[in-house]
Amino acid sequence: MAEIKEQKAQGKTIEVWFQDEARIGQKNKITRRWAKRGTRPEALQDLRTRSAYIFGAICPEHGKAAGIIMPKCNTFAMEVHLEEISLAVDENAHAIIIMDQAAWHTSSKLKVPDNITIVPLPPKSPELNPVENIWQFMRQNWLSNRIFKSYDDIVNICCDAWNRLSDQPWRIMSIGNREWLYRS
Repeated sequence: MAEIKEQKAQGKTIEVWFQDEARIGQKNKITRRWAKRGTRPEALQDLRTRSAYIFGAICPEHGKAAGIIMPKCNTFAMEVHLEEISLAVDENAHAIIIMDQAAWHTSSKLKVPDNITIVPLPPKSPELNPVENIWQFMRQNWLSNRIFKSYDDIVNICCDAWNRLSDQPWRIMSIGNREWLYRS
């Protein structure tokens, strides 16, 4: 696949993007909280199981982000996300998207836009994907320690959190940049 796209990328600038998905739902994570020494802070926890997935991608060099919220992780959702990323890529650029090897990322049925080439990460190497750090930041600041009223509430809060991140290109650059990415 990368060889076919190489010709389409010739003469264009290359944008390096990273992509991943995160499940956000009613059975939510509890994060650390500040509390007076010797006390135990309370944190609400929901035992219901509705959830949604944030499909997120960042281009740390330019501070850009593209994301969608979907009810499931599958090939269709991945295609919709790739289209969203494709729209965020500069007109005279070609995107290299670095992502893990989830089944919906490597499916032979996956339709990849012409201005995108997918590069898989080695197996079991989430530390190489800065989007994992984006999820950690979003959970610590906007998504954890809360009770979601409904599925629509989950989607709305996920959209709000992703839009907040997208409006902060400096944060995307700070969290997402990797020194190894720019070595020759």
